[in-house]
Amino acid sequence: MPPRSEEPRRDATGARRGSSRDAAGRGGESGVGGISGARAYTPRGRTIREEHGGTPRAGAGAEQRRTPRSTRSGDPFRPALQVLDGGRAGAARAARRDAPAAGRSGVVRTVQPRVPRTPADEPPAPRRRTVPRSPRRPDRSAARRPVRKPPRPPKLADPRLRLRLGTVLTLAIFATIGIRLVVLQAVDTPAYAGGGVADRTRTVDLPAPRGAIVDRDGKPLAHSVEARYVYADPTMIEDTAATARALSPLLGISVSKLVELMQPRKLENGNPSRFEYLARGVEISRAKQVLALELPGIGVHRDERREVPGDDLAANLIGFTSQDMAGLEGLEARYDDLLRGQDGKRVYEAGLGDLDAPIPGGYSSTTQPKPGSSLRLTIDRDLQYWTQVFLSRHMAQAKGGTGAAIVIDTKTGEVLSQASNPTYNAAQPLPSDPVAREDAATSFVVDPGSIHKAITFGAALQEGVITPDTTLPIANSIKKGDTWFSDTHPANGRQMSLAGMLAYSSNVGTITIADRLGPDRLIDYQRRFGLGQPTGEGMPGEADGRLLPVDEWSDSSHGSVPIGHSVDATPLQMAAAYAAIANDGTYVQPHLIKEVIGPDGKRTPAPAPVTRSVLSPQNAAALRTLLEAVTTVDGATGVTAAVPGFRVAGKTGTGWRLEDGRKQPGEVNSFIGMAPAEKPRYVVAVFAYAPDGGGAAIANTAFKEIMQFTLRHYKVPPSAGKPPKFVVYPR
Repeated sequence: MPPRSEEPRRDATGARRGSSRDAAGRGGESGVGGISGARAYTPRGRTIREEHGGTPRAGAGAEQRRTPRSTRSGDPFRPALQVLDGGRAGAARAARRDAPAAGRSGVVRTVQPRVPRTPADEPPAPRRRTVPRSPRRPDRSAARRPVRKPPRPPKLADPRLRLRLGTVLTLAIFATIGIRLVVLQAVDTPAYAGGGVADRTRTVDLPAPRGAIVDRDGKPLAHSVEARYVYADPTMIEDTAATARALSPLLGISVSKLVELMQPRKLENGNPSRFEYLARGVEISRAKQVLALELPGIGVHRDERREVPGDDLAANLIGFTSQDMAGLEGLEARYDDLLRGQDGKRVYEAGLGDLDAPIPGGYSSTTQPKPGSSLRLTIDRDLQYWTQVFLSRHMAQAKGGTGAAIVIDTKTGEVLSQASNPTYNAAQPLPSDPVAREDAATSFVVDPGSIHKAITFGAALQEGVITPDTTLPIANSIKKGDTWFSDTHPANGRQMSLAGMLAYSSNVGTITIADRLGPDRLIDYQRRFGLGQPTGEGMPGEADGRLLPVDEWSDSSHGSVPIGHSVDATPLQMAAAYAAIANDGTYVQPHLIKEVIGPDGKRTPAPAPVTRSVLSPQNAAALRTLLEAVTTVDGATGVTAAVPGFRVAGKTGTGWRLEDGRKQPGEVNSFIGMAPAEKPRYVVAVFAYAPDGGGAAIANTAFKEIMQFTLRHYKVPPSAGKPPKFVVYPR
């Protein structure tokens, strides 16, 4: 098969043949309406001849066709022409396009007006090629530009996925907001509401009435009375210095102290403090004067003040309280938790500035105070008063001295009076000396001296070492270790009765009996009589004393311990030991508290006192009889302590005062006795420390006056019989 010519085929008339459809579709008009005619089409549908005035110029056909629209790059029908033209090479087509237009100069190319087609005239859609395209022929020109496929449009994202994701995010946001709203409205509501309330609330303390301290008959020794307290709201004070200067003379507080109290400060929760005490227990009249000043930020509220009717009456026992009603010393401190009760509190909403008043219907919470309980003591107020009078009167002779006086009911162990000298005014305690506020009966540690001899004699009687009729030859002195112990009434080796040894306070006779008893048994009876340990009377800070253990005894201790040296004891401990002798040998713990009275009036008795048997009733009675010699034998040491009309059994003593284990200058003289001796009701103990001496006269006479008043006060009948006649030297 001959190769196909690159020259376009022409028909008999010399015109280039196009598609067979051109002639048929254009009414069979030769040379018009074919592909060539399509190439000569202008945008405005006019022929080249019409474009240039109707007659084409010779040789200008090619130039006229090279308009921007007739170029390759600007031909809108270029792809369609390539397909209809059989895919000929672009180079041959370009050559034909550029050749002279001979033979076509007389051709008039027109564009037939487009006739609307009916659906019946619409050409059928081209069929898709079902067979693969034949490979490109090798004879095609390489100048043909390859056909490029149009770029594939980018693949759009699936809108349904984005819609679902947006829906999920929206629902999650709304769910989070809803859950948070529920938490705020249901769970955190109290916290937020409370936080808002705290910014506009006021807190006012409601002090609990403090319980009273009364004597055995219910007479007040210390109680609370109505008063006022003055407080400050630092956030509302306009001029701190001026406010302090105005309040200082009324409250009796320095200006600098008031300025310090009124300084703004933060509470633990970070909020500013709106309540600060300036003064407690202010008298009502003074409080009214404070209100009359109308100072911003200063207020007054109901309070109480501790009042001690007797001033110094039982002051060393009762103690005192601070301005805010907290016990500081004495029974006020020891039983502070019981006496003070529980304070109340009122919290309410209030406005600011001129509207600083409770908001009607606003938040308000009140915790009512719980009053404290009262203490009913065993103290007899009248007896306490006279005990203090007698003691202070005689202690005036001992400059810088210290005295103590105790009255005990022998059957019950109740302390009826307990006086100290010096003393102080419990109603105004601040100017007083701390030493004067001490209770000498429980804190005054002494070397008891000869009053201890009754314990040595009682132990020997109980152990059968001696009998009431025992007599012993007594030398003028005895040596123990490197120490000589002598008597003030020399016996010169004569036989001496036990009554005589007690009457003349024989050191030699007592040491001789202690040698028969032995140190172990002596210490055992010291403990039974209550030495070496606190009595538990109820006073705070009670001293326990000290006993010298046997393994610490030196040779001289065998002489000093039996006569009351190398022994540390308090006046109350020695008084309780004598009360055991008076109570038929039964020790009863001394105590001050009789009962507790609750705020509702309920009475609770104090715990029963500790009791124990020390001596048999027979030996206790025998010892009491021997002790009567001290106040009845001529020249005895306790004759000046005798009470007219009553038999008195007792013992004198001379010891030392100890501070931190060191002996102090001067002497401690004492007398402890009981009456009536035949059936004792009361024990009175008097101790007088005189740095310059002379304490013996103080102790004996003070005992006599106190015991005499006690017996008369309780209407004790005088003794029916007379004391026995004692023989000091039987032969």
